[in-house]
Amino acid sequence: MELLNTDRKAPLAWRMQPHTLDEFVGQSHILGIGKPLREAIERDSIVSLILYGSPGTGKTAIARIIAGRTQALFISINAVTSGIGDIKEALKKAGKTDRTILFVDEIHRFNKLQQDALLPDVENGNVTLIGASTQNPFFSIIPALSSRSLLFQFLPLSKSDIKTLLERALKDKEKGVGGLDIQIEPDAMDFIATASEGDARKAFNILELGAFIIKSSNRAAYDIELAKEVLQKKSIYYSEDEHYDTISAFIKSMRGSDPDATLYWLAKMIEAEEDPMFIARRIVICASEDVGNADPRALYMAVAAMHAVELIGMPEGRIPLAQAAIYIAMAPKSNASYTGIENALSDVRQERLEPVPAHLKGTGYSGAARLGAGIGYKYPHNYDGHFVEQKYVNKNKIFFFPSGEGFEKSFKDKLNQRRNK
Repeated sequence: MELLNTDRKAPLAWRMQPHTLDEFVGQSHILGIGKPLREAIERDSIVSLILYGSPGTGKTAIARIIAGRTQALFISINAVTSGIGDIKEALKKAGKTDRTILFVDEIHRFNKLQQDALLPDVENGNVTLIGASTQNPFFSIIPALSSRSLLFQFLPLSKSDIKTLLERALKDKEKGVGGLDIQIEPDAMDFIATASEGDARKAFNILELGAFIIKSSNRAAYDIELAKEVLQKKSIYYSEDEHYDTISAFIKSMRGSDPDATLYWLAKMIEAEEDPMFIARRIVICASEDVGNADPRALYMAVAAMHAVELIGMPEGRIPLAQAAIYIAMAPKSNASYTGIENALSDVRQERLEPVPAHLKGTGYSGAARLGAGIGYKYPHNYDGHFVEQKYVNKNKIFFFPSGEGFEKSFKDKLNQRRNK
């Protein structure tokens, strides 16, 4: 595998890939001095690895560094363009050498059958697998393969890391844009480092396009206006695990009564073009599970927002979504409805089922009275307070424990009074 492409026609991000670990920027939690992954690379004692994380964080770059250091045969394939035939050809080559490292870029793009094809050779040591993925391996890699590999998460680069890489590219006359003699203003550099969201590839692309615009125009320097012009619209990385993590953060922010965090995660999902009905359904669930009867209006608000989104669509649907989410975040909280039905379901599933008491049985058919159905039933509306003591289930077990929050406090007071008689 070629260590580095220095072709001037190649993108800046490709040309600026590091040759060595010392040139590599970021991921100090796994590649810092003395860290296990760094030690394994330096000693050429790599075992099967899955490198996962958002784009532009150095996964492929590390594979290229390993390719330049190892004494093993290094075979590289890309799951986007490779099929079973390519896998078999790579494994056949591996069988002819003492030691082979097989690098599969975008390994999450392989289907189950393709991943299964790798398994026997990984298991028997014919190949050492290095997989690079932008997806959480627990969602995208078959368990048999991920369990035989060490997992290393690559985190988004920090702003200072991105600035280091940009400054390196600005100075490098051979692989970077140093030969163009570009002057970049500090606020433009800061904007690029922020807008790139920890993605080095995106940062290099913004820098490179802006640099060529400067050289083909009369602009004096790379300023923040040019950086904004190049970026146009910020794109949000939103993988399958980001989908689950973000909706989790959204729900937990509503449950935790933080309207600002609630709006932030809602905005992220909207900007990432999450299905608005998915968001609306989760708001409805939260209204019942986390607010419940502490404020019954929360459910009305959530259902109304869901119907509004269904009727008017996006982008206007963002407003009722925000209104409902804020209402739920600010409402008093109780999970008593949720725990109540869970308690009852647990009893029904695990305990002997109770027969319906005779006085509660239906009477709407001929012959019901002859069977004793409904005999002895007391009609609550015939009594003071529309309540009368009678057995509704033949077991003395409490499932519902109302909180003392909001409207539900009245439930608690009323039940305490009746249960303590």
